[in-house]
Amino acid sequence: MVSITFDNPVYLWYLLSIPLLIYTHFYLFRHSKARAMKFANFEALKRVTGEKLITKNITILIIRILILASVIIAASGAVIWYEGRVNRNDFVIAIDTSASMAAKDVIPTRLEAAKEAATDFINNLQTKSSIGIVSFSGTTFVESVPIDNKESLKKIISNIEFTKTGGTDISGAIITSTNLLLNSDKGRSIILITDGSNTVGAFIRDSIKSSAEYAAEKHTVVHTVGVGSEAGPIGYLPEYYNVSAVYNEQTLKDISNMTYGEYFEAKNKEQLVEAYHDISESAKTGFIDIELSHPLMLLALLLLFLEWGLISTRFRKIP
Repeated sequence: MVSITFDNPVYLWYLLSIPLLIYTHFYLFRHSKARAMKFANFEALKRVTGEKLITKNITILIIRILILASVIIAASGAVIWYEGRVNRNDFVIAIDTSASMAAKDVIPTRLEAAKEAATDFINNLQTKSSIGIVSFSGTTFVESVPIDNKESLKKIISNIEFTKTGGTDISGAIITSTNLLLNSDKGRSIILITDGSNTVGAFIRDSIKSSAEYAAEKHTVVHTVGVGSEAGPIGYLPEYYNVSAVYNEQTLKDISNMTYGEYFEAKNKEQLVEAYHDISESAKTGFIDIELSHPLMLLALLLLFLEWGLISTRFRKIP
């Protein structure tokens, strides 16, 4: 996957000056041609200029277009992003703390299993990465900005509890987690652990899609981990109520697909630990950026020297 972004896209409007450059070039060509026709001795001109008495200087025009385009695109802050091997990734672990995570289909509960697996992930992470912690239900809470202190991170995770706020806002969790990684100059990865029941904002059309697109725009990979079975018993009500914690697998697949991440199914604690292990392995790849401003300015300078050389030799004007 390759994409290009612009820090100052407003400068791209100046690309509209290229048609003006082309028009000016041919207008001046017609003017020069009319003036050249005043010469009477074409044989003498032919011996001086070569076979073509009057040239349209298309080569010079192309060079000038490239110079102008290079300067404008450089000023716009063009950056190419591509997926490749990276030395390190920074992470945000976003853990669902809504009531549905109290379901006991994953022992002891979905939330406790998610917390234990997150702790194992931090312990086993080989690279020196910064990790942020987010908890979310109807409201998203930043438990920790990205730091590299493993002991502090594990303590923060152990203190995460079910929240009293109703609902599950997956979209808000993705956006908040993405924002925490904006200042990272490494690969950016979010590990979203939830049962996939997006309830808050469900009345807003395409809320999940919008948040996933935002993460992808910021070149952040979202790995989703679906905890529990499709209809595990809800944990905060007696089992004889026969009320299930709804599990939405497709929602999580859509998020991971849109952000070039991976979806993992974790119906038990072993699968949850394995999912973290696979994410750690896949973290060796990420989005890499190449700033084009300096190379484009150098290209423009080289083309400028080339143009000066050509108009002084091959395309020189005859008085």
